[in-house]
Amino acid sequence: MHGRLQTSWIKNVQMGHSVGKVYFLQPPQTRQLNSTRPLHGLPILIKNNIATADEMNNTAGSWSLVGAKVPRDATVVSRLRAAGAILLGKSNLSQWANYRSNNSSNGWSAHGGQTYGAYYPGQDPSGSSSGSGVAASLGLALGTLGTETDGSIISPSQLNNIVGIKPTVGLTSRSLVIPISERQDSVGPMARTVKDAAYILQAIAGPDAADNYTSAIPWASNSSITKPDYVAACTLHALIGARIGVPRNVIGRPTASTAPIFDAFDAALTVLKSAGAVVVDNTNYTAYDSYMNSTAEDTVLSGDFSPNLAAYLAQLTYNPNAVLNLADVTNFTRNFPAEQFPSRDTAIFDRSLALNFSNTDTTFYSAYQQNLYLGGPGGLLGALKAYSLDAVVLPSQFASGVSAIIGAPVITVPLGALPANTSVVTNARGDLNTTAPNMPFGISFAGARWSEEALVGFAYAFEQRTRVRERVKPYVSPTTELCHVLGKTSV
Repeated sequence: MHGRLQTSWIKNVQMGHSVGKVYFLQPPQTRQLNSTRPLHGLPILIKNNIATADEMNNTAGSWSLVGAKVPRDATVVSRLRAAGAILLGKSNLSQWANYRSNNSSNGWSAHGGQTYGAYYPGQDPSGSSSGSGVAASLGLALGTLGTETDGSIISPSQLNNIVGIKPTVGLTSRSLVIPISERQDSVGPMARTVKDAAYILQAIAGPDAADNYTSAIPWASNSSITKPDYVAACTLHALIGARIGVPRNVIGRPTASTAPIFDAFDAALTVLKSAGAVVVDNTNYTAYDSYMNSTAEDTVLSGDFSPNLAAYLAQLTYNPNAVLNLADVTNFTRNFPAEQFPSRDTAIFDRSLALNFSNTDTTFYSAYQQNLYLGGPGGLLGALKAYSLDAVVLPSQFASGVSAIIGAPVITVPLGALPANTSVVTNARGDLNTTAPNMPFGISFAGARWSEEALVGFAYAFEQRTRVRERVKPYVSPTTELCHVLGKTSV
């Protein structure tokens, strides 16, 4: 999925106020933690498809859900509150998590407007967790929550110079999160450092009776296994002895525009080796060509979307526009002027509605099994097994797809930024710059399901040795502080 922010970096926060950079007296890396409330007093923003039982809307960027009410907080929100976090508001997203149109823009939603990245004027912030990426990068909160079906945490994290963790499907609950696909959706943290993201992941991970996928968590179903400590995994020595693979056939060959990314990636492999990792090159995915030609993922997402969305809408306690299913949402979108149809079409909705089968049909099941092979024995899992790897590493722009179709985790860390002589390239609509000088890019670690603890350690050890984020600066920063908004002299 893609995604983007809003018409300004300030508008990420849906509070009715302008909120700029947030300062913390004691950052979580150094402060004394409350063992039962580890996020005590820390401000968090959440993507506008994650429900809160308060005055904030949960719309996925659509006017059809403005004013709708939910019966309770989404489970991940309840856990943030229990950990002591302060929810500042909702962050904008690519509408319907980039699952509405073929001709829209990353970071645009009808209700939220257009989001821009902060590293070049008019920057495409990517998506669909666009607002979450930009808000975290600019310090509008300690960190944010995003959601990913395929790329919607990893892509906006790398293009906004932050860390993003897309967890194993089922490690974090999706209950009362507006869905695309139960088989690929995941909720995860986005923050400026690996350790900040690890604190948030620690708070939200765990089983939930309202999401049966979480029953597969190893430490939820086996009392002899304890919950991993993702924060404690942040150690400098995490890479010592780790076998890290490089799937060259996934990465391909550099072009003139991607050469700086490939150069930075090859330099990163040297860092991994110096940190004690065993880097195994050419750990290729045997079925990668078949994956590139497969339509199975589209079939699975289209088949899940309609019934999964209807199940979410059925939980609303107040539904002002009486949208009960995808057909209702499509009709609203086509007839409500602010939704900008047909300039921004409903092609993805239409494709799902046109299916002559459901996600319980054998056609759907066959596509899902194909995904499990392409990402499993023929993909990531096959490479991990064949070469006895702990993880693979690759530029973040190539990292999400194969992991997405098997519900496996990925973490991205800042790697660099495009040089000053980079040519500016716009998107198909001509309203965003998709390539430009100073636009960030990242490096990703990907592993087997439930391997987040190891991936966090690898990412932290790399981050601490490179500290790229500190060297890549936005061209603009917010100036409004909480004291200006709240009318106080200190926070």
